Amino acid sequence: MSDQTADKPADQQAPPSAAAPYDALLLLSFGGPEGPDDVVPFLENVTRGRGIPRERLKEVGQHYFLFGGVSPINDQNRELLGALREDFAEHGLDLPVHWGNRNWAPYLTDTLRELTAAGHRRVLTLATSAYASYSGCRQYRENLADALAALEAEGLTPPRVDKLRHYFNHPGFVRPMVDATLAALAELPEDVRAGAHLAFTTHSIPTAAADSSGPAEGHGDGGAYVAEHLDVARTVAEAVREETGADRPWRLVYQSRSGAPHIPWLEPDICEHLETLHGEGVPAVVMVPIGFVSDHMEVKYDLDTEATAKAADLGLPVARAATVGADPRFAAAVRELVLERAATERGERPGRCALGALGPSHDLCPVGCCPARAPRPAAAGADSPYA
Repeated sequence: MSDQTADKPADQQAPPSAAAPYDALLLLSFGGPEGPDDVVPFLENVTRGRGIPRERLKEVGQHYFLFGGVSPINDQNRELLGALREDFAEHGLDLPVHWGNRNWAPYLTDTLRELTAAGHRRVLTLATSAYASYSGCRQYRENLADALAALEAEGLTPPRVDKLRHYFNHPGFVRPMVDATLAALAELPEDVRAGAHLAFTTHSIPTAAADSSGPAEGHGDGGAYVAEHLDVARTVAEAVREETGADRPWRLVYQSRSGAPHIPWLEPDICEHLETLHGEGVPAVVMVPIGFVSDHMEVKYDLDTEATAKAADLGLPVARAATVGADPRFAAAVRELVLERAATERGERPGRCALGALGPSHDLCPVGCCPARAPRPAAAGADSPYA
């Protein structure tokens, strides 16, 4: 795996002004309940405006109730927050890191209000979603716009907010997944390990949303969402081949489907894929959740519970690779991305690291990128009303 770069890379040891013009980093995530009483109110936040009855939300919440009503995502974000602060301090990057969620405390609007009160004027945002899609990028940008509008309605002058580029192919995101895949292979029984297939998993989304993901010129046939995942899967599979000497069959598959059954979503589902592989006589499978930053509920339930149970019913040995989480290499990647974006904003030409065939993503989402079904203002893009 070789890095693709342009000009010189961002400095590893940051001078005091390296983050300028930015004066804060915002970790922006989905949020999750932290107790049984939180589950239904959290799901009401997630589904607001869709008219889903409360009784239906209680049914949907059973995944959370199996884990005591607690989603792992908030603790995982706390760990990432700590890892970022530690890495920044070790490398002399004087940039405070704050955290806000879309759907649960600490809420995004409250965090931006605190940043405004503290006098921050330029905030860079790290979203815990690595790929291009409406739900993984533009919806976060819409939430930012909503929060900024709320602060303006309160008579405040909020900071300008930008967003880090998609980091799906940054070495600090990909290489931990390579190591995690190798570790999962080592967990399999020795007599089936050599023939194990790799199943790279990500969140299924409607095919219409996939086709319109990313910049408009790439729309159609899965759009940027599928292309980016395929590129990462291919890169990880090639690195595993280099490490082990075995060229393992692999496929990109999907999980966590929701919504009306008559609407086409990306397929195949991981459980269906396991059935297919078992029918073909495949001796074992490693599930690699490349679409997720941390081991949150979609990983803990849909893979560790549901898919693992399906494999047990089939008699098919499986292992699950860890997500990146708070890996120090990912924290270092975020620092590099911060320095890269800051240097770009100052008119410099920093290095832009990327693995695979697609190269580094855009800094500013262009007009028409991952469009919403109903147009809404979105911050941190070429069409932002808050530039």
